[in-house]
Amino acid sequence: MALLAAVLLELVVFVAVGRAIGFGSTLLAVFAASLLGLVLLRREGMRAWRGFKASAQAGQPPGRQVTDGLVGLLGALLLALPGLLSGVVGVLLLVPPVRRLARGGVQRAAERRVSSMVAGDLFGPRRVRVRRGAAAPAEPQPAEPTVVVVDGGRAIEGEIVEPGRN
Repeated sequence: MALLAAVLLELVVFVAVGRAIGFGSTLLAVFAASLLGLVLLRREGMRAWRGFKASAQAGQPPGRQVTDGLVGLLGALLLALPGLLSGVVGVLLLVPPVRRLARGGVQRAAERRVSSMVAGDLFGPRRVRVRRGAAAPAEPQPAEPTVVVVDGGRAIEGEIVEPGRN
């Protein structure tokens, strides 16, 4: 349904721009944008691969480079698709400030969908906000199995707790 709505919206925008600047000019603009998108698709793919490879060789978490590469590839792909509206969104995703915002959104979405350990491996240590004051009452959840970790010869007992994961 969303795909059909996007196609219809692209068609409406194409007709409106075609009436404003002429059918030939509009068709030329769509063709030029698609050609530029194809060129950028290759460039963004290579850039993403080099960033991933460099972070892996340096022993750093590759998540930031991967998400940046995905946003760049999505922008180039949207630009390569024939359509004025998708082309505008694609160009916006290639602009550095918008790209940073989109990368942050992709990273937060990925962190919500994977375990804390995997997110740490991908993106490095998480930044958390700590608020002082009374803690909100937590819903009773079944306790996870107790884990014993040996730290320099002494045992530390604890429970695995990941709020929001059911």
